[in-house]
Amino acid sequence: MKREWWHSLTVYQIYTRSFCDSNGDGIGDFGGILQKLDYLQELGVGAIWLSPFNDSPNYDNGYDVSDYYKVMEEAGTMEELEELIAACEKREIVVMMDLVLNHSSHLHPWFLEARKDRNSKYHDFYIWKEGTKEQPPEGGGAFFGGSTWEWVPEVQEYYYHSFSVMQPDLNWKNPSLRKELYRMIQFWMDKGIRGFRLDAIDNIVKDGHGGNDTHSEQIHTYLMEMNQNTYGKSEQILTVGETGGATVEMAQQYSDPESQELSMIFQFELMGIDGIRSGNWDPKPYTLPQLKQLFEKWQTGLEEKGWNSLFWGNHDFPRVISRFGNDREPYREKSAKMLAVLLHGMKGTPYIYQGEEIGMTNVSGLRIDDYQDIESVNFAEDRKKKAGRKKKFVPILHGTAGTMRGRQCSGMRKNTPDLQREHRGWRKIRITRRSMWKTAEKNPDSLFYFYQKLIALRRKNDTLVYGDFRLIEEENPDIFAYERNLGEKKLIVLCNFRDTAAEMKARYDLTKGTVLIHNDTESLTKEVWKLQPYEAYMIELLQ
Repeated sequence: MKREWWHSLTVYQIYTRSFCDSNGDGIGDFGGILQKLDYLQELGVGAIWLSPFNDSPNYDNGYDVSDYYKVMEEAGTMEELEELIAACEKREIVVMMDLVLNHSSHLHPWFLEARKDRNSKYHDFYIWKEGTKEQPPEGGGAFFGGSTWEWVPEVQEYYYHSFSVMQPDLNWKNPSLRKELYRMIQFWMDKGIRGFRLDAIDNIVKDGHGGNDTHSEQIHTYLMEMNQNTYGKSEQILTVGETGGATVEMAQQYSDPESQELSMIFQFELMGIDGIRSGNWDPKPYTLPQLKQLFEKWQTGLEEKGWNSLFWGNHDFPRVISRFGNDREPYREKSAKMLAVLLHGMKGTPYIYQGEEIGMTNVSGLRIDDYQDIESVNFAEDRKKKAGRKKKFVPILHGTAGTMRGRQCSGMRKNTPDLQREHRGWRKIRITRRSMWKTAEKNPDSLFYFYQKLIALRRKNDTLVYGDFRLIEEENPDIFAYERNLGEKKLIVLCNFRDTAAEMKARYDLTKGTVLIHNDTESLTKEVWKLQPYEAYMIELLQ
């Protein structure tokens, strides 16, 4: 496998609107990120991924772009963004941006012109079907609820939208549309952007029946074309495609260097193991062996061909500690360290969602009116209708609130984990653990420094980056254990997922090994490996 510069680095996702506010308006901005660059440099990340900052009416928190060449006023100015990029370059931190290429805002000038006149050149930038107001075209449901088709009386046609009615899908069949998108990507590369996260990129091909054809070979044709005309011209560009429906075989094709499409993808098979965000958001039970099998599937599947992205969550998912760990004291930080060891010990590029490195948990105690997210609001409304009566709906909402998207409960403002609660966009957010950001850097045993150590290990340990993955203790219901092997070198990762002690038979002579990182007092013996609650090891064996 050809070694790439981004194989050993760690990416830090910043949800710009909720990260850090520099001007006191309650909304995160470029100036806030600039203020925290020393913090991110100390953490050791090699890239920051900025969630959407293009001009937008923010019906979907920036994922509805109204101008691809402008930045949203709330985030700052183009000059401030350029200053941020330059400051990152000095610190050897790559700046990635979110690109929304499947759809635009309904307020984008292209769409405003498209809906006026069938003969406009922009009409074919979108997807239309004839019909009558009384009888829409057949089709499935949109991701955010309702039909995928919306009537426009001016042209007597329906337009297609995968997400909300305010996000009309772009027509990738149109070469003129693709050319405009490629020109835009080059614009941002010229600004110094060195990475792109391609939002919902596997939705760009439609099945002709009101749905997306996420398995179409045409997607790969478009990506190869985009690669050749934009980021593929430089070896210094990192790309990751959001492909929710990808199989291992598809991921191989997406991320195989010979395919010349993408560096890697985000796949969400792991994210669906407990049923959350899989259609109805109702949690379902799962076992640790099932979790192991999913990780093994993707680790071994992309071992020789392609590359994995490693993540426990992002703005679309609940906080990792609340979801897969234990967010109650005294186990919050310890279980967070265990989860960090498990993920960062695997093969692929790790992604950290802002606040993960200080152990932030899911928000609680909110009303649905406090959520500024289309999907969460629509979900709650649907549940309310199904519940029939409000008193029945309340426990349903409370039981599922922790599964709602994490966009609005993460960030820092004046060393606090959340933006000010009084602002219209972030009101009534419970400010928990105000001292997290302040104390993280003062305590040498903090989760922050634990992440720092893991990130540093990946930069210098080839076995950790390129070693083969082998699962051990497949059926153990408590301990997740695996090997990483590269030549004569071996790494062992041991993680106890329980709040009680767990044991497994010793497999190796640890007297010949070195503990690289550990979140408890050393307790392993020659015969039996006994792990305390949420205990985790990464051990290098000298053979």
